[in-house]
Amino acid sequence: MRATGLVRGRAAKRFGRAGGAGDAIGQCRATGHDCLGGSAMIEQYVWDLHEVDETQVAVVGGKGAHLGGLSRIEGIRVPAGFCVTTDAFRRIMAEAPSIDDGLDQLSRLNPDDREAIRTLSAQIRRTIEGIAIPGDLAAAITRALARLGEHAACAVRSSATAEDLPTASFAGQQDTYLNVVGPTAILQHVSRCWASLFTERAVTYRQRNGIDHRTVHMAVVVQQMVFPHAAGILFTADPVTGNRKVATVDAGFGLGEALVSGLVNPDVFTVRDGEVVAKAIAAKERAVQALPAGGTQEVAIDAQRQEQPALTDAQAVQLVQLGRRIEAHFGRPQDIEWCLVDDGFRIVQSRPITTLFPIPERGDQENHVYVSVGHGQMMTDPMKPLGFSMWQLTAMVAMHEAGGRLFVDVTRRLASPASRAGLLDILGKGDPLIRDALETVLDRDGFVPSIPDEGPGRPPAGGAPAPIETDPAIVTKLIERSQTSIAALERDIRAKTGPALFDFLLDAFEEHKRVLSDPLSMQAVMAGMEATWWLNDKLQEWLGEKNAADTLTLSAPDNITSEMGLALLDVADVIRPYPEVVAFLQGVEDEGFLDELAKLAGGTEARDAIEAYLDRYGMRCVGEIDITRPRWRERPTTLVPVILDNVRNFEPGAAERRFEQGRQKAQEKEQDVLSRLRAQPDGDRKADEAKRMIDRVRTFIGYREYPKYGIISRYFVYKRALLEEAERLVRANVLPEKEDVFYLTFQEF
Repeated sequence: MRATGLVRGRAAKRFGRAGGAGDAIGQCRATGHDCLGGSAMIEQYVWDLHEVDETQVAVVGGKGAHLGGLSRIEGIRVPAGFCVTTDAFRRIMAEAPSIDDGLDQLSRLNPDDREAIRTLSAQIRRTIEGIAIPGDLAAAITRALARLGEHAACAVRSSATAEDLPTASFAGQQDTYLNVVGPTAILQHVSRCWASLFTERAVTYRQRNGIDHRTVHMAVVVQQMVFPHAAGILFTADPVTGNRKVATVDAGFGLGEALVSGLVNPDVFTVRDGEVVAKAIAAKERAVQALPAGGTQEVAIDAQRQEQPALTDAQAVQLVQLGRRIEAHFGRPQDIEWCLVDDGFRIVQSRPITTLFPIPERGDQENHVYVSVGHGQMMTDPMKPLGFSMWQLTAMVAMHEAGGRLFVDVTRRLASPASRAGLLDILGKGDPLIRDALETVLDRDGFVPSIPDEGPGRPPAGGAPAPIETDPAIVTKLIERSQTSIAALERDIRAKTGPALFDFLLDAFEEHKRVLSDPLSMQAVMAGMEATWWLNDKLQEWLGEKNAADTLTLSAPDNITSEMGLALLDVADVIRPYPEVVAFLQGVEDEGFLDELAKLAGGTEARDAIEAYLDRYGMRCVGEIDITRPRWRERPTTLVPVILDNVRNFEPGAAERRFEQGRQKAQEKEQDVLSRLRAQPDGDRKADEAKRMIDRVRTFIGYREYPKYGIISRYFVYKRALLEEAERLVRANVLPEKEDVFYLTFQEF
């Protein structure tokens, strides 16, 4: 009976003729056991599993490499067997030049052209199965088989070089055959495994994923058949929740094919800390068992046995303990196929669980709670290595990378009751869903154990404000200080190249962090935020007004983000009177369009307006915390649709009017709030307090956006210097494209 296998990843060679070969019998280089092998010649056609480790995917495929690795783990029992290497496959492929023509035809087909793919792939499979295995190759296989027992029942398993890799899962594409008996049948099924590289599903999958059929090769694993009482799958991390401390065991009677094929629902055991914490026992009406003469069959299970567990709790715990050894060996959570026979468990495969979102490396066994940095910045896409490494080097708190995204570890702050309250409050103000998620984590018994308070958290809303005077001159001073620092950076970096540039940047990163941690700047930011919280809380309490600060902060001064939007309205005002420029911009695709504008009536004015905007805001872009993202200055066409929308949808002078309208609304709201407060008992005191906070919020809330503007301005200086260095590497033929450095971390660069 055929069983479905798993395929992951990709290899790297074109099919070609492999000459010479053979096998040898001697001692295993790894263990000293009697085994096949003895020579590491690349043309060697048969390797004993004990000769193999997980580094040899190109020789024995993903499944073979993992089985070899498993066989080296103390206490893990793997059925004896051998691998027919990819050299044998390449030799077979070279026997039929017509296959190469078929692959050319396949590569030109659309993945949705199922009929053509079905026809061509079937033709290639027939050709491969029709090729007589050369005598020396057949002899090598049969000699290896004799060491297992010439008439021993075997599993003949496909092992592609694109299979069971750490980061890719191409599941269910090639074939495995169970309970194959005798040399003739083994050789026939080896050919079938080779041919299964070109099943319709495998071909279509590679087509859809842009994988050249010639870059994937097929090895074959032949192992002694195991006839288990029970079999199934162990996940050393919960594949649903991602919890690395919880393992799940799926179990059924007979061969594991009953579970893989969906014939039965499995028993499911959940194991944590050496204990079964949950289990669901299924009604297992059928099983797959081996036939004495070879092959498999479905059989009915006695009614009284159907709802009995396939494993005891003790066996499930023992299996998970074995799984933890395997996980430790491979260094990541594993999806493990297992069988239970009279004297214990046999492991017949282990592969990475590729569906788990990665977690930061911490090197301990403690629970950790992480908050995404990107979500708070409305940037959920993964960052390239240069991007996240630069952020890690310049951030004020430790940043942990996982899946190309950055996270802050908030575990310790959640563990302290005082800091927990402050953290939940401040994060909840920004995003209530984050607060809800953190509270859900805290509700898990013991997940975040409490520790003594280390100090106060953020003062609760309505408490004492940050220690800073309500003085607009403070914001002016901070902005001037930031501009001076950035100008110095631009001046000093110009002459730096090579190692001197990177030494300079490391010093610049320290200055970057010093600027970010400026106490006066932090006080100004917090003063605006705390005044906002105070107003929202108190005005809801006193007047029933929800989110009153939203209106009271309209058109607040020194808001660089608001100024950026209004300035683009001013650009539209310059362009609007010139229809020729508007028409030209509607067809712009080339990033060099600014140079073409001067040829048009009004083009010089339009170009100068756009250039002036880019001089002030050209370092911004979508996802700007990733330094590798194209900036507006680098890709000015990004702004063209917004400019044209402003031309169409707004009248001249819209920026000034919108700002004034916002200021007027804020002023009217202030007057309304204060008059209503004065009409209340103790109203003068309430109104005076509210007035102080309104003045405070309008003084400082606009500055809240400025530190990020400063960060992004500095990032653009860093980026331009790094790209100039990358251009030198391109000229030296070290890199094909300067943007290739985006895939290096700063340290690697």
